[in-house]
Amino acid sequence: MGKKTAMLGMLLAFALILGYVESLLPLPFGIPGMKLGLPNLSVLLTLYLFGGREALAVNLTRVMLSGFLFGNFSTVLYSLSGALFSFLIMSIGKRIKGLSITGVSVAGGCAHNLAQVMVAVLITSTGQILYYLPPLIACGSLTGFGLGLTARGVLGHLPSEGPHRTEADSTR
Repeated sequence: MGKKTAMLGMLLAFALILGYVESLLPLPFGIPGMKLGLPNLSVLLTLYLFGGREALAVNLTRVMLSGFLFGNFSTVLYSLSGALFSFLIMSIGKRIKGLSITGVSVAGGCAHNLAQVMVAVLITSTGQILYYLPPLIACGSLTGFGLGLTARGVLGHLPSEGPHRTEADSTR
């Protein structure tokens, strides 16, 4: 139990660091909300190493801590909506036979952006925000692909047995 807790703590710290690094990187596209989604790498790794319950805990804790450390209430609201919907889609995607970790990551990136746009539409009562959806979905697809490849590479370099292996790893 102690090794698992330590590993989950490191994955949470990794997600927070990636979130902070991401906040420092200016993206030249001028589209509100467009980010690389770097913290999702940690959530994806947690999902494949430990399972859904642990990945959800890391994801929710990351969103709350990041929001309080680097953002505000609206940051938490938007991040939470994207993180929860993305997590739901990735959890479902992980169960689909033949869908790789890269495919799961792409689906998660797109779901994150979709949820955030829908929350923005609801909050502002402005349907014109939907015009941002195509470039955000494209960004989510590209970054999801890159993060999925990275996660696959990381998992390929970890021992196949150990305290972090709680599920069958046939989805690598």
